[in-house]
Amino acid sequence: MPNHIFINSKINSYKKKIEVTSDKSISIRCVLLASIAAGISRISNLLESEDVLNSLKAIKKLGIDYKKIKNIYEIRGLGLNGYNPKKNTIVNAGNSGTLARCIIGICAKIKNKIKIVGDKSLSKRDFSRVTEPLKNFGLKIKSKNGFLPVQIQGSNFLRPKNFLENKGSAQIKTSIIFCALNTPGTTVIKAKKSRNHTELLLKNLKLPIKVKSKSNYDIIQIKGLNQFKGFNYDVPGDISSASFFIVLTLLAKKSKLLIKKVNVNKTRLGIIKILNMMNAKINLKNKRLYKGEEIADIYVKSINNFKSINCPSALNSSAIDELILIICLIAAKAKGVSTFKKLGELNKKESKRLDIAIRFLKMIGIKTIRKKDNIKVYGNPKLNLKGKYDVKHFLKDHRIFMMSTIAALTLGGEWKIHDKNSIKTSFPKFLNILNNLGAKIS
Repeated sequence: MPNHIFINSKINSYKKKIEVTSDKSISIRCVLLASIAAGISRISNLLESEDVLNSLKAIKKLGIDYKKIKNIYEIRGLGLNGYNPKKNTIVNAGNSGTLARCIIGICAKIKNKIKIVGDKSLSKRDFSRVTEPLKNFGLKIKSKNGFLPVQIQGSNFLRPKNFLENKGSAQIKTSIIFCALNTPGTTVIKAKKSRNHTELLLKNLKLPIKVKSKSNYDIIQIKGLNQFKGFNYDVPGDISSASFFIVLTLLAKKSKLLIKKVNVNKTRLGIIKILNMMNAKINLKNKRLYKGEEIADIYVKSINNFKSINCPSALNSSAIDELILIICLIAAKAKGVSTFKKLGELNKKESKRLDIAIRFLKMIGIKTIRKKDNIKVYGNPKLNLKGKYDVKHFLKDHRIFMMSTIAALTLGGEWKIHDKNSIKTSFPKFLNILNNLGAKIS
């Protein structure tokens, strides 16, 4: 099977209801927490992407059994200190930064040394942001100048510490929280605002975690060594996956879309807030609460008069998977100049997304000026592409592939987009849903 797609026509108008892939962040966290629970956890609607399947393989290597019965994964946890990997076990995280960084923290008390490895893209990402704070707990960690592979050996003499997390990274925060679960005493984290799925999961499990929310950061306190039982969880849809169909519908002609059962956690709503500031009218319907997470149906319809934006950098962390990739397509069609600031964290993702987004915008004829981690995008409301475009060399980043596909279906031109298999890491059904909406992709 070829690992590329061709698109040479815009998508026709549509009025549809869809469901997107389950939330990847929650899926991975559920797998890891279930593995250290006491007894059986049952997780339904678990995302079956490469990143999550690699999480299941990882806990298997650490001595945890699981099985799938219909749509439910049953994971038999062995408790907080239940991991029993063989000597010299190698855990392959593939492309998943969430898995690789979080599992280092959750292995706080393993006796045998294990090694964490990943693919070419993951091996270029900085792991010192996790390994350095975890060393302060007492873990023995070796790495290759802060990069993978990382070797871990736990400790029976962990000690609680106070930590400052100032990058707005939920992965760093979660790794520290997971380590704190196995640590006696109280660990305190002053964390810049970021996704709070881990905190909500722990609260739902009745674990002693306290969160004091301030304007720009949270103070998180976790008391360690509190065993918890297996749990049941039904994973909602992923707003990061939904964002591609939101932007597709905004840019398509005379189209309407209802995306069912999506996680609309306030720490993930940056995409909707930013797009509504740019004149979209995205509505959340049928809102309800599920184990601390807000769930809703997202209603969106086409518009053709986008406004430019001076995007508040305070929204960056709540739109980290969408900035600036999918939002840049709206900025490209907006009237005026859009400004985005403090985007340095984007170059810490699966690829250097800020660099690639700028290259992409220039490729489609959109003037872009960059100063350090700030960019200005000069929109063109009449943008209608006629040329041929070849998208490749993006380190197999799934979101670059999906952004390029949405651009091809809404902006015109003839496109060849490489590395189709990249979507297997997060959204294997992406192209199937597009085909059901009427997209012509070969």
